[in-house]
This record gives sequence, C-alpha cells and structure tokens, in this order.
Amino acid sequence: MGLAYLAPIGLQNLFVINTALTQPKSRAYLTALIIVFFDVTLGLACFFGIGAIMQASELLEMAVLLVGSIIVIWIGIGLIRSKADTEQSGKDVDIPLLKVIGTACVVTWFNPQALIDGSMMLGAFKATLPPGTDLFFVGGFSSASVLWFFSITTVISLFSARFTPKILRYINVICGIVIIFYGCKLFWNFIKIIIA
Repeated sequence: MGLAYLAPIGLQNLFVINTALTQPKSRAYLTALIIVFFDVTLGLACFFGIGAIMQASELLEMAVLLVGSIIVIWIGIGLIRSKADTEQSGKDVDIPLLKVIGTACVVTWFNPQALIDGSMMLGAFKATLPPGTDLFFVGGFSSASVLWFFSITTVISLFSARFTPKILRYINVICGIVIIFYGCKLFWNFIKIIIA
C-alpha cells in the first residue's frame, strides 16, 4: 500500500531523481533521507487526521490549493529554466543543507495533492484497519518510504554517468512541464471551489 502511494511520479520523486543526477552520492543519499523524514511525517499526519481538518474548513482547503499551486508552478518554471549539467568537476555542488531541507519540506508538505491524496488514502485505510493494527500499518508505510526513495537514489546514481547534459536538459524540461501542468490543475481546483 505504501509503495502504491509513493510510486506515482510526483514532486518528491522528481526532486530525488534530479538530486541523484546532479549531486554527489553523499548529498543524494542525505536528500533521500530528508525526503523520507518529511514523507513519513506527512503520512502520519494524513493517517491521523489532517484530511478531516481540511474537509472541515473550506477556507483552509482553498488556501492550501492556492498557495500550493503557486509553489508547484514556481518549482516547474525553475526546472525548465535550470541549466542541466552532469559534470561535478569545477562545479559548486555544495548546496546549503538548509536549502535542501526547505525544498524537501516544500515538495512534500506544501503539495496540496499529496495532502489530499494522503488524507483520502491513508485516512480511509485507518478507518478500515482492525483494532490494534495501526502501528503495523504505519511501520509498513514508513518502511516503504525508506525503500522507495533510497532505491530511486541508488539506481539513478549508478546510471547518472549515462545521462548527458542534453538528456538531463530534456528530462528537466519534461518534468518542468508536467509540474506546471500539475500546478495549473491545482489552481483550477481552487477556481472551481470559488465558482461553486
């Protein structure tokens, strides 16, 4: 269940993939660990009720959709505008750790679709679990997060030498377009609430 929740291409996956392609392995694994932390905390929040809070307050849902759509579109534009480079020599790859943590937090906690999907999926499972099995479910979800993000990092890091700057540029542009489309979809959901 945890893998089914994590596997679809989303902002977290794109962030981990881009880091594994462009950063040293130590930074790529540290980024994966940071993403796992935010992912597990989001999963716990969704499992234990953030969806109920959002459903109870239409104003909060609208705020999350509006701010989230702007952030997501901004991330997509940044990817499209970024210069793709897989060469590590002579390049400053020492991105400040606070920036990595901030970006990881944004692509996880400020992603309205992740909040909504997580709340619906994990919240629904909580309602159907037999008494006393919550910890097993949370443990399974958490271990799936660790397995997924560290596997992506390992596979992409192993094959990163095969990605030329031109291929990486195409990947960034395609991912950027997908993310912008996704942000526009979130903004459209915000508009639909206003006109409803």
